[in-house]
Parts: sequence; C-alpha cells; structure tokens
Amino acid sequence: MTDAIGSHTWNLDQSHSTAAFSVRHMLVANFRATFDKIEATVTEADGQISLSGTVRADSIVVKDENLYGHLQSPEFFDSETTPEISFVSTSVRRDGENAEVVGDLTIKGITHSVTASGHLTDPTEDAMGNTKLGVGLETTIDRNEFGLDWNAPLPKGGFALSDDVKLTIDLEFIAV
Repeated sequence: MTDAIGSHTWNLDQSHSTAAFSVRHMLVANFRATFDKIEATVTEADGQISLSGTVRADSIVVKDENLYGHLQSPEFFDSETTPEISFVSTSVRRDGENAEVVGDLTIKGITHSVTASGHLTDPTEDAMGNTKLGVGLETTIDRNEFGLDWNAPLPKGGFALSDDVKLTIDLEFIAV
C-alpha cells in the first residue's frame, strides 16, 4: 500500500459522485437506480486507509411514483424505520490504483461483510488547482440476506427480481 492518501481531510464532491444498484427485472433487463443523498469519507491513519459512507434510502431516483413508494415500504428499504444504508471498511488493499475493500454493509438494520473491487486513485491536481482523489468500487450481494426479499412469480416460471444485486459507487473527493 502506498502512503498516497496522507493526512488530508477529504470531502465528498457530491456533484461528481454516484451510488447505484442494478438488478435483473422480469428476466429480461437490468433495472438501475441511483441515490441522490450520499455521504462518504476517506481517511488514512498509521498507513491504513479507511472508507465509510451512507446513502439515504429515501433519496432513490426512479421514474415512477408508485415504484418509489414501493421501494420505501417495509417490503424493500423500509426507509421510515431504517432511513440509511451504510458501509464501513474493515480493510483496504491496494496494488497501484487497483483496490479491494472489505467492510460491513448495513441495509434495513442487517449487517454483512462484503468485498468490493475497483480502483482507488492517488491524489491528483485538477484544472482548478484542487487536489482530488477517486474511488470506484462494485460488488454483488444477495438481497435476501439484507431482508430485501419481496418477489413475485412469473406466469411461465422464474421471478420478477433476481436475488443478485450489483452495487456500484463512483466517488470523487477533494482535499480540504
């Protein structure tokens, strides 16, 4: 691991950051959605990098009011009872910009360890002279393990939703 993160305070650049998921829908296509309200931090202490973040479940962006309501209900995110989805890393390993991050993901109050892979860039200067850092990770979870077990059988077999859900984050941080 490099000591590239340093002792900077890193603030999330909201306008250049995304938290999203995709799930196979009706056996024919992937449904994708993003969350508008993201908070995240990257820190480095004693040579160890850590990453943590939350998204507000009620900030999901979908194109249909009824679907939005269903996703907020206890059948899915239960946002009234558990308004946030959170992640806290337990280890971050780097090989150049390639990264593997292991941590605790909590959805609906249920926590499981997950492993995500992707990149963690070294700090770089942008066109305006700001120091930036990028994190891009993805993992696939079984939604049932987090209490997201709503489904509907299809007339010719199969189910409306796949159990596997791909989670993706692309985060840009700025040094303060």
